[in-house]
Amino acid sequence: MMKTYPLTEDDFKLIDEAKSKITHLYDDDRHHVGAALKTKSGNIVSAVHIEAYIGRITVCAEAIAIGNAISNGEKYFDTIVAVRHPYSDEKNRELRVVSPCGMCRELISDYSPDCFVVLDIDGELQKTKIGELIPLKYSRES
Repeated sequence: MMKTYPLTEDDFKLIDEAKSKITHLYDDDRHHVGAALKTKSGNIVSAVHIEAYIGRITVCAEAIAIGNAISNGEKYFDTIVAVRHPYSDEKNRELRVVSPCGMCRELISDYSPDCFVVLDIDGELQKTKIGELIPLKYSRES
């Protein structure tokens, strides 16, 4: 059973930042996921994903936020969240929290194994440690 934790006021601010970023930069068929990352020093870094016609070179919002944070000297992360904006032809216009993909889970864990991830679990926002999302992770020690 995955261990989860209740969200704090800072977590809701992080969600709002991710929603704001994707709402502001949304471009149909280009950018439909935004992410926000809170560093251990308390800074917030946000980004949108970059869609490509060849899917292999699409870059996730979480990866861009992590790269931006690292590029600005931040090495330790507290919490990360991703938010999906609906495409223009979708009837449901709600922005919603989404789980990181497998590659982003690995990236988050590689750079900050104690990082929290905000998730929507059965309609309820909760957070868990990244390690809960990738049990038995491959590492040098394993």
